[in-house]
Amino acid sequence: MCEGTGWKTLPSTSSAPRDRRVTRCDCQLRLRNQTLLAAARIPKRYEHCELANFEFDGLRVSLAKARLAACKFVEDYPIDRTGLLLIGTIGVGKTHLAVGMIKELVLGKGIACLFYDYRELLKQIQNSYNETVKTTELDVLRPVFETEVLVLDELGAVKPTEWVWDTVSLILNTRYNDNRTTIITTNYRNLAERERPSNATSSRSPEAARYASETETIGDRIGNRMRSRLHEMCRIVTMEGTDFREHVKSASFR
Repeated sequence: MCEGTGWKTLPSTSSAPRDRRVTRCDCQLRLRNQTLLAAARIPKRYEHCELANFEFDGLRVSLAKARLAACKFVEDYPIDRTGLLLIGTIGVGKTHLAVGMIKELVLGKGIACLFYDYRELLKQIQNSYNETVKTTELDVLRPVFETEVLVLDELGAVKPTEWVWDTVSLILNTRYNDNRTTIITTNYRNLAERERPSNATSSRSPEAARYASETETIGDRIGNRMRSRLHEMCRIVTMEGTDFREHVKSASFR
């Protein structure tokens, strides 16, 4: 259409029949969006993930509301910049939905997005303290602070320490203050659902280990102050369903 110039001619109007107007050709917009998609750092394992191929039928029908929330998020952005906090057990498709959302934003609306695994991000920040590495903490954090939409996957997956809490606080507070949108996935509940069992007083007892794995909350992992901040930044979407990986594995043996 543009013969390689990057610009296409717009049809003249009745009010200005002799005016020749041009605009960016669609090929340039597609090229820009593909560049943005490459810069989003979507892991190869999740490159196939889209909202259109998210499964929510059969045993996974309970996930239909989560997919609807993801589609509405994309539709309303950027008029509504409120993020999403996807909470659910392993294998329900939290990361799939998160990747599907940013792919729609990048390819459909030209929005700059960035995907980061929480564990990988913390490792990169820690590695920047190594004198032999030619990067700084700010080099790692600047794109995390500045990208229009950030996906922070598996929040809380690192054992909490003061440094972890301080780092999470810095990231979330900076994005909150700059009114930037954050999509978060986590395996940890938003609030504790059961009291600690009386026989779980010893941290080494089997009951204590079971309690920790089943009832530890996102507040336990990132601090209750930041858990409260997430309520201001994000709508909470709870995902309950079967483990997709286990479902696929069992189906392959039939």
